[in-house]
Amino acid sequence: MSTYIQNFLKFRPLLNELVARDIKIKYRRSILGVLWTLLNPLLMMVVLSVVFTNLFKFDIENFPIYILSGQAIFNFYSDATNNGMASILGSASLIKKVYIPKYLFVVSRICSSVINLAASFSALLLVMMAMRVELHYTIILSIIPVLLLIVFSLGIGLLLAALVVKFRDIMHLYSVFITALMYLTPVIYPMSILPDWLSKIVRFNPLTNYLMMFRNVMLNNTVFGVGDLCIGILEAGVSLAVGLFVFYRNQDTFILNL
Repeated sequence: MSTYIQNFLKFRPLLNELVARDIKIKYRRSILGVLWTLLNPLLMMVVLSVVFTNLFKFDIENFPIYILSGQAIFNFYSDATNNGMASILGSASLIKKVYIPKYLFVVSRICSSVINLAASFSALLLVMMAMRVELHYTIILSIIPVLLLIVFSLGIGLLLAALVVKFRDIMHLYSVFITALMYLTPVIYPMSILPDWLSKIVRFNPLTNYLMMFRNVMLNNTVFGVGDLCIGILEAGVSLAVGLFVFYRNQDTFILNL
């Protein structure tokens, strides 16, 4: 373990450069640049709030904030795992030239997505203050489900990055999976409208647990239960363990398939 830690510290400056590169490439030739990380969730919140408030008339207090909190969690997972999945393929030219720990490419993409998540969180706080929603001390605890979600997404990103090198079709299948997952995560609807059989399926979704923990401390001024926390830790731990196992078992053969 000490060897892995020393190796990570040795290449940490490179990790910083990779993250900076990802951000620059994403907003290259954009007039507003990084400001879009703040504007995107706000604009999407406005659209979804107008549509779903009038179309479905959900009886949810502070519905725009409800939507924005769901967007922050789900969009981070989607962005992090999609970017992590493409990280090895996208860095093929560099991997072929010099030795770099290959997991750094996945970690750098996840870190880039964390920056976007921070912007979404800032947008959420701004909207809460603009709508004069009382901010409670429980907001501090939001770091817990967010950190667990980051670990969970890293595990999935490592797994997908390793698999997609050999099986490129996974990229197309995963886009369909993400669309289905969005509807199986209570981002825009309350759990109360779901029938029992569908509610059980939605609760089985790991993102649902992280999202509900996040909303409890951000919007409901309540602390999540110990059971939810244990489930979240277990999901994140299993995801990271499986992702690391598959990635390290296959990383030596990446060069043959790039």
